[in-house]
Amino acid sequence: MADLINFYSTTNFDLSNPEEYRLWMVSVIESEQKNLGELTYVFCSDEYLLDINQSYLQHDTLTDIITFDYTDGDSISAEIYISIERVKENAKEYSVDFEKELKRVMAHGVLHCCGYKDLTEKEKDLMRSKENLKIELFHVKQK
Repeated sequence: MADLINFYSTTNFDLSNPEEYRLWMVSVIESEQKNLGELTYVFCSDEYLLDINQSYLQHDTLTDIITFDYTDGDSISAEIYISIERVKENAKEYSVDFEKELKRVMAHGVLHCCGYKDLTEKEKDLMRSKENLKIELFHVKQK
């Protein structure tokens, strides 16, 4: 499993307990009746993610996450880029701790690969509900 879920950082950020996060991601994917293909998470700066946003999506805005979805059928595979700076800012803005916001964003990327969208208010509400359920799976795995 370690070679199927990888974590990289272009900053000085290190994920605490990467093995627990791997187990959690597997449980998130399985809870959607999907299979793990290969996931790569890249934790980066705003500048790094802005460059990706401009180069690949032609968006000139800061964002917390960009997911390149390579899912094939029920096999979830993706490259997921997360701005640690945006996650910190969002955690402050929404009055949640950094770890919870990071989990929300990590789950968000995988949920997109599972077919969930967040363009309309209804889709955003469902996505947020799913994110919250997936965050709770992390706590179950740690007990």
